[in-house]
Amino acid sequence: MKEFMMIFLGADYQSIGLSPEESQQRMQMWMDWIGKLSADGSYVEGRPLIPDVTRMSGEPAIVSDGPFAETKELIGGYFIVKANAMAEVQEMAKGFPDFDLGGTVELREVMKM
Repeated sequence: MKEFMMIFLGADYQSIGLSPEESQQRMQMWMDWIGKLSADGSYVEGRPLIPDVTRMSGEPAIVSDGPFAETKELIGGYFIVKANAMAEVQEMAKGFPDFDLGGTVELREVMKM
């Protein structure tokens, strides 16, 4: 089986004005999705990311702290999942809870080293 990464992009819940109750409901949707992926053996791991961003680029590795004006979407976290093919991962990704909030899932195969 291959491993794939799901990279989650979108605004964080606080910045789009969700109430604490709405945020909690969203978190339950995430937990339900993780439970489903875990039950069928697809889920390997995943973690949310803190919204603070630091970038390093160029020579001599210049450090810049966000937020960045050119950034329209925040990378909010990732999952690693197991599947035989990208089509299976696309089916799994349909459970992403934040499509209705304009969220995006980027799907990438993880290279074996």
